[in-house]
Amino acid sequence: MSQRHDPGERLARDLDWNLLRTFVAVAEERSITRGAERLRLKQPTVSNALRRLEDRLGRRLVDRGPGRFRLTEAGEVLYREAVDIHGAIHRLGIALRDVGEEISGHVRIMMASHVVCPLFDEALAGFHKAHPRATLSIEVSASRLAIEAVAARRASFAVCLVAEKNPRLSYRRLFREYFGLFCGPPHPLFGREGLAMADLEGQSSVSFVTDSISDALRNVAILRASARLDDRVVATSSHLEEVRRMIVAGLGVGPLPIHVAARDVAAGLLWRLPPYDDPPEIDVHVVWHPRARRNRAEEALLARILAQIDAVPIEARTYRDALAPGG
Repeated sequence: MSQRHDPGERLARDLDWNLLRTFVAVAEERSITRGAERLRLKQPTVSNALRRLEDRLGRRLVDRGPGRFRLTEAGEVLYREAVDIHGAIHRLGIALRDVGEEISGHVRIMMASHVVCPLFDEALAGFHKAHPRATLSIEVSASRLAIEAVAARRASFAVCLVAEKNPRLSYRRLFREYFGLFCGPPHPLFGREGLAMADLEGQSSVSFVTDSISDALRNVAILRASARLDDRVVATSSHLEEVRRMIVAGLGVGPLPIHVAARDVAAGLLWRLPPYDDPPEIDVHVVWHPRARRNRAEEALLARILAQIDAVPIEARTYRDALAPGG
């Protein structure tokens, strides 16, 4: 049946919704007089509205007389439907009101140490500009602990390295970085040109706690092994800043993201060591729990980050030799 001849469609088009509102008040008050008082209308106005509704529907809705008020079967059906309609309209008003309101709420981000990613910084800046009432906290931790916090729904999302993916979580690669080996000014290899891998053999090393074959920095562990550094790692940390501190202090050779170390190399605080070709690559991910209940601020920031990831090809999110993408 076409919409032109569909009585339901015609009713939806022609019916005055205020008549339903009036009917609901009368039905709930069990009286035209009390219904009129509730709506702050005159009794004849309400009686006329009820009559118009019955005429429009072609059904008697109320059986009333001296001392008697009862909804007919059609009236009972209409009342149940009208209550649902009134509730839907009320919810619609709330939804539209929320859309117009400024987003507030707190976002808790778990972050691997010293993530350097212009795209992520741009997402934070854009989010704050769009929603200045929202608040953020960024907590630096080992990637394993960051993922545990997301899995336990204690964090909005994480930006970290990933060893093995938890099937209950969602992942999106934020950027790719490359690691190199470096030493500091006190080290005997600092400033030496033309070094080969053989020159690193037996040197002491410092590294990250995740630098192992079974963890997130597996490729870096393989790099250290190929350089034949001393098997004993003299110092470790989960924070990049502290690994950098120990390298600069001369405790040993250590791995750092090449684009992060570029400024220190230029400033004479770090020296790049071989291998210079084919450095190991490491992916940094955004990790979130798809079934977690998030506030509007959390939803807005996560959506912004994912949208920017989708809009920027991985080549522009690959940091190799400097802070600029690509290298």
